[in-house]
Amino acid sequence: MAMTIHVDVVSAEESIFSGEAEFVAAPARMGEVGIYPRHTPMITPIKAGALRIKLPNEAEEQLIFISGGILEVQPGVITVLADTAIRGHDLDEAKANEAKRAAEELMKTISSDIDYAHAQAELLEAIAQLQAIEKLRKIKH
Repeated sequence: MAMTIHVDVVSAEESIFSGEAEFVAAPARMGEVGIYPRHTPMITPIKAGALRIKLPNEAEEQLIFISGGILEVQPGVITVLADTAIRGHDLDEAKANEAKRAAEELMKTISSDIDYAHAQAELLEAIAQLQAIEKLRKIKH
C-alpha cells in the first residue's frame, strides 16, 4: 500500500477536493513544486495554473485549475487555499479563449496603468486555464 497524505483544496465558494493523495504538484509562484507524503512543512504563494493530484490506486491524476492563493504543507495534510478553483472536467475551453481574446483587446485600448495591470492579470489567468485544459487532454490520452 502506497503512502498517502491528506489534501484539502478550498476556494472562496466551496471545498473542491478533500481526500488522500500519493503526490501533489502545484504551480508555486517560483515554479512548480512536487509534494510527497512526509514533505517538509512549508507555505508558499501559488499562481494560476493546474494543481495535479495523484490519487491512490488510480492511473490518472486529478486536475484542478486554480487562479492563485496559498499552499500550506504540514506533516499530515496539504491545504490549498485558492482564490478560484475549478475541477478539470468543468473547464470550458471556449469561455477561456473568449476571456483571453477580450483581455487582449482591452489591453490595446487602455490608457491607465491600473487598468492595464488588471487586463494583464485577466489575460494571464485565461492563458493558465488554457494550459490546464491542455494538460488535462494529455492526462486523458
